[in-house]
Amino acid sequence: MAAPAQGEDGDDAMDEFMGKFKTQKYKNAFNESNWEEEFDKVPMFMKTAPENIDPEKHPDLACIQSIIHDDDRTPEEKARSLKDEGNEYFKEKNYKKAIVSYTEGLKKSCMDIKLNAVLYTNRAAAHFHLGNVRSALNDATAAKKLKPDHIKAIIRGAQCSMELRNYAGALQWCGEGLRLIPADKKLQELRATADKQKREADRDARKAKVKVKKEQNEKAALLAAIKERGIKLLNTEPSRHRGSDNEDDDGDGGSSRALADLELDGISSQEATGARVYMDEQGVLHWPVLFLYPEHSQTDFISAFCENSSFMDHLEVMFGEELPPWDSERKYQPQNLQLFFEDPEKGNLYQVDLEKSLLNVLQHQRCSVKARTPSFIVLVSGSPFSKQFLSGKKVQRLK
Repeated sequence: MAAPAQGEDGDDAMDEFMGKFKTQKYKNAFNESNWEEEFDKVPMFMKTAPENIDPEKHPDLACIQSIIHDDDRTPEEKARSLKDEGNEYFKEKNYKKAIVSYTEGLKKSCMDIKLNAVLYTNRAAAHFHLGNVRSALNDATAAKKLKPDHIKAIIRGAQCSMELRNYAGALQWCGEGLRLIPADKKLQELRATADKQKREADRDARKAKVKVKKEQNEKAALLAAIKERGIKLLNTEPSRHRGSDNEDDDGDGGSSRALADLELDGISSQEATGARVYMDEQGVLHWPVLFLYPEHSQTDFISAFCENSSFMDHLEVMFGEELPPWDSERKYQPQNLQLFFEDPEKGNLYQVDLEKSLLNVLQHQRCSVKARTPSFIVLVSGSPFSKQFLSGKKVQRLK
């Protein structure tokens, strides 16, 4: 019997293979529910590459990767492949991965200067988009060093300098680029913007310098006026409070803060923001003054108490027709009030004559101003609380 022809065997095998589909469905076939997922596994149709390529899950992609990173290729070929890989990541806006690829390309010790300059420039662009401006500037500088006429590196260096507010540097970058390509519109725009902002920055710097000098002169004049009046400023440690206005120690026993918490017999004042002693055009001092009411744990703050005004001038306004809501018994009438300041060294209390001026009291030898804020205790004369508060304390009346 003659042997069957080779074609006949092939037809029988195909018939047998196709016959299986009548009883057994092909497991790996595409269908309506999974065709997009299956297509995404094919390197040609992938939308994005996986972060970690598993040879078992993505054998085709792993094969391509092994070809790209084949050790048999020259450093130039490897660097160029990594540059292309970085460019693909860059197009996908995956700047971090692009930086990794460009960095690996630079590590290949490629002797192609132009290619290395491109790698540095491209990495600078990726850093720039991530906000790593100083790293981008460093890469642009490295690229220009390798290839001084690399215009993309020069433009990126100018942009980075602008972001860093180094307008002089930006002008230098633009100048170098325009010497190569005088008609480059991007560099012309950058140079015009840098020149404008540099002039504005220089003007603001001059204004700030004049302002600082003026403030220093005003501070020196203020301290001289305080010293001339014989007023003692109590030096205090700087305190960390929100809203505090820190300033340098001013010597001559000056305070390190404009205002600070003042503690008298357990009563702590509220910090008043923004107010500080100042001297007007006539050379008169105006002080922030704090009044403490220990009976009610309340305070009053006068932001500008003229040194020539008497205490009664302010008390008549504070406790005139409209009394504070916490004075439910209406005891705080001006004629019923007593005013005291505390000697910070000995703890003694000194009663103040309400008709005296603030300057007259501040010049007393036992009066010291803490944090440039004179503070006074206010009590109701003869009240049970006042008697209890003053008991055991040494009280003297100012002469």
